[in-house]
Amino acid sequence: MRRRSFLKAAAATGLAASAGAFLTTRRAAVAQPSEVLAAFPDKFVWGASTSSYQIEGAVTAGGRGPSVWDTFSHSFGKVANGDTGDVACDHYNRYAEDVDLMAKAGMNAYRFSVAWPRVQPTGTGPANAEGLDFYDRLTDALLAKGIAPWPCLYHWDLPQALQDRGGWTNRDIAGWFTDYAQLVAARIGDRAKHWTMLNEPSVHAIFGHGLGGHAPGMTGKGNYFKAIHHQNLAQGMALKALRAAGGAKGWQLGTVLSLQPVWPVGGLDANYAASLMWDAVWNRACLDPLLRGEYPELLRDGFAPLVKAGDLEAIRQPIDFLGINYYSRMHQQPDPAGLFGTGYGSPPEGTPTTGMGWPVEPDGIAEILIELKQEYGNPPVYVMENGAAYPEQTGPKGFVQDNDRISYLRRHILAGHQALEEGVDLRGWFVWSLLDNFEWAEGYQRRFGLIEVDRQTLERRPKASYHWYADVIRKKGVPTSA
Repeated sequence: MRRRSFLKAAAATGLAASAGAFLTTRRAAVAQPSEVLAAFPDKFVWGASTSSYQIEGAVTAGGRGPSVWDTFSHSFGKVANGDTGDVACDHYNRYAEDVDLMAKAGMNAYRFSVAWPRVQPTGTGPANAEGLDFYDRLTDALLAKGIAPWPCLYHWDLPQALQDRGGWTNRDIAGWFTDYAQLVAARIGDRAKHWTMLNEPSVHAIFGHGLGGHAPGMTGKGNYFKAIHHQNLAQGMALKALRAAGGAKGWQLGTVLSLQPVWPVGGLDANYAASLMWDAVWNRACLDPLLRGEYPELLRDGFAPLVKAGDLEAIRQPIDFLGINYYSRMHQQPDPAGLFGTGYGSPPEGTPTTGMGWPVEPDGIAEILIELKQEYGNPPVYVMENGAAYPEQTGPKGFVQDNDRISYLRRHILAGHQALEEGVDLRGWFVWSLLDNFEWAEGYQRRFGLIEVDRQTLERRPKASYHWYADVIRKKGVPTSA
């Protein structure tokens, strides 16, 4: 049964209150090696993800220009505790230590983002060689340790100079981004073979341009529509340009979308329309143009004034893989004050939550993966972000025993394995995040890392989850013991 049909039936019968109603677990019927509950293919990719503004720091080093997040975080009241990314994890200077920690865990891939203002301080024009030098050093350090670099070209830190020209609300940005993408690929594309264009364009549009809680702090449905369409267009143009340039280089090209199943609160008919609307806003506004060449029906009137002849063809580019980020389902109900007339409600009773207040529903990731198989042609998929923040305390011996995070990751990776058994073309898993970092408007109070970063000394201390994940990688699957 397709998810939308299932949701409609579930809303009528009350089954939506049970997160497990959508899928059944077949793990017990599958023979596994004695030490492993769920074994993954030998070529499965295991890694971690980060983003430039959240970890690099060194915001004026090497000719880097200011980004929208520099401006936003330095604006009073925008970020918890007045935190900024000025220092972050100082990855710019400590990258070799971080690469070594990845290697010791056995990771074979690292998804990092490139800071556009480091490469083009004003957003356009020739490349800043010193900025690209950093990504040269990082790429070489990764390869020396047997870790494949997976650069992401944009993870929300737009050069402030481009924001001053309208940023993602200016259609010209599609060309600016394509030029930037080509500069980066020309520099490290002889060694980096896996490229992602954007990270979570819908989230960037919703929170940065519709609701104002993220940089650049814009609000309104009109800005949301512009930011979505121009990101989609920029993504398509960059994919086409890199495809033309990278044919002989063996590049694998894709992008990263946040895909979170949306359910009606309480499984009620009254909440069903709200769940479909938010599903269109969050998921389909980027997924459907890329893979189907069309915007979701519920939003077409909003996009119509922006779509010019040839746009949808330019957006619908072939991809070698799709990266998805998953954290939880979203439970929606009508809310007249919401950006699109919807709002968040409570998950089914008894559902645990993370330190962010997000429901822990591991089968949601299997749900979205199976839907990609059934309704979108089963593209090769990598889970590019999956992880959780929980309240933590460093123990007397300087060690964080983060059992909640281990449980979260374990259950989600098992759900991913279930989808793999269902025929989903799942090829890799990247934990969010390698390091405790600058968590956007939450500052440093929310910790997602496998590795603790001391805020005073910046010392790296692997947590229990780091060692657990290393065991998963070593055994090529989820260990039988919890």
